[in-house]
Amino acid sequence: MEKWTQEQYEQVLREKKQSAHDALNLYIEINAKELQDECEPGSKNLSCACKAILAQMLEGDGFVVEPKVKSKIAGKLTVRYYVDNLSPERRTYVEAMADQQA
Repeated sequence: MEKWTQEQYEQVLREKKQSAHDALNLYIEINAKELQDECEPGSKNLSCACKAILAQMLEGDGFVVEPKVKSKIAGKLTVRYYVDNLSPERRTYVEAMADQQA
């Protein structure tokens, strides 16, 4: 069986965020290991799952459990996505962090 790509994981995350938004939830929390197990039971593809989780973070989203490793690639990576505002105008987390450091 072929491993999932980061893009496939990102698509699942976009769907989860939209579904939570449609249900009028304020936020959802996603754990990397649980996401991988849901999408690819029994696989070892944590890197793609984690990269997708990080890529889908927007300004205002936050870490519930932030791995100590610099890459943030770890099964315990858990992110809270605020889904009340899914506006495409929201900057990504990476853009927001870059502005803070500038």
